[in-house]
Amino acid sequence: MQRVCFLLKVRPERLAEYRRRHAAIWPDMLAALSASGWRNYSLFCREDGLLVGYLETDDFAEAQAAMERTEVNARWQRDMAPFFEGIDGNPDEAMVPLTEVFHLA
Repeated sequence: MQRVCFLLKVRPERLAEYRRRHAAIWPDMLAALSASGWRNYSLFCREDGLLVGYLETDDFAEAQAAMERTEVNARWQRDMAPFFEGIDGNPDEAMVPLTEVFHLA
């Protein structure tokens, strides 16, 4: 199993709407994530918009590629792109895994 953590930056003025959208994620998006091997996926956000994502998967590159092939992901990424700072393209393309330096098993 691979643990993946990444950082993104939500525009502070869009944070309330970002939270509302994630409180009502499309059922077909949830199904696609699960079918693509994303497990234990969580997003955490500070008030300044710093977003921390965490997920577990067998192979992150493969899980990302599987999502990339879904129509629902294309719609979701298009709708979410305006919420982020410093991203040129889809938000999922900016998810660069952080290096894990410690894990308490």
